[in-house]
Amino acid sequence: MTTSLMNPAGLAPFMMPNPAAQGGPSGSCPGWLMTAVAPWGENAEDAYDQGLVELGLGDSRLIEVQGAFLPMGFTAVAPSALPMGSLVECHLATAFTYDGATACAGVAWAACKTPEGEECAVVAKITTDLDFEETESLLKRNLQRRLASRDLEVINFDVAVDEVTAAQEHHGVAMAVLILPDSLKMATATGRIRGATRSISKAMETASKRVDTKAPAAPAMRPGSRTDFSL
Repeated sequence: MTTSLMNPAGLAPFMMPNPAAQGGPSGSCPGWLMTAVAPWGENAEDAYDQGLVELGLGDSRLIEVQGAFLPMGFTAVAPSALPMGSLVECHLATAFTYDGATACAGVAWAACKTPEGEECAVVAKITTDLDFEETESLLKRNLQRRLASRDLEVINFDVAVDEVTAAQEHHGVAMAVLILPDSLKMATATGRIRGATRSISKAMETASKRVDTKAPAAPAMRPGSRTDFSL
């Protein structure tokens, strides 16, 4: 695992290269992946709060979003600091553990297109008490199934997983999050109404090939860190 100056057990954020990374085109929805761990909580709530601070979300108001689809126009960008009191939409995976036990959390996104050629993006997340490698494999599997069930072809994707081991007699948390800082300020954009997609059983084989080969990632930096982490 790569070391972060802010958290010895943490991973730096992940980012896919994107020509719109410096602000993006008009109407785009920027977002970034980050992970953090907090192994020294006095209780689960304390560990959770420490994790938010490590993520850079300690001064934000959060709206945790469910569902697979990201806003139309999603664009991967480099992480940036958020003003105090910001209302932020995020897809957050939180894995809790206690007294020397280990847990993992992960989030992944994929930019993709429909059979009609319309571009969109989906997200998947996971929490486990397994190790880093097994959790990453299961997260990719979840992402594959979301692509397959919607008959989507992947363009590129990124995965962020982190692992925590709680200190003795302390609570620990591993967090992974896809942060969408401007989504609540955007006018709602939607795509076409799609008909029924093919069954997941028929699409799984194709989808697994789509996510097995990953586009090269650009170096990404966690705010406040000098650690370079490239996938």
